[in-house]
Amino acid sequence: MKEGIHPDYREVVFVDLQTGTKFITRSTVNTRENIELDGKTYPLFKCDVTSESHPFYTGAQTRIVETGRVEKFRARFARTAGTLKKSS
Repeated sequence: MKEGIHPDYREVVFVDLQTGTKFITRSTVNTRENIELDGKTYPLFKCDVTSESHPFYTGAQTRIVETGRVEKFRARFARTAGTLKKSS
């Protein structure tokens, strides 16, 4: 491999700003801040959303979709149930 053309691949701490969860992984991301963790200094990268807080991974998105489906069903059922009761 050529010297000087590859980014620095190192351990970086990623912090989820919504939950405060921290995890260490290897990355080439450029950071401005450092953090002391387990007696060692790591570069710090702050994330707005990770798998700890994203609705897809937490299951919140599924509940929102289900609620929408139930409301649509109730709206349709209310229209048809009202016409059936009137005609009987």
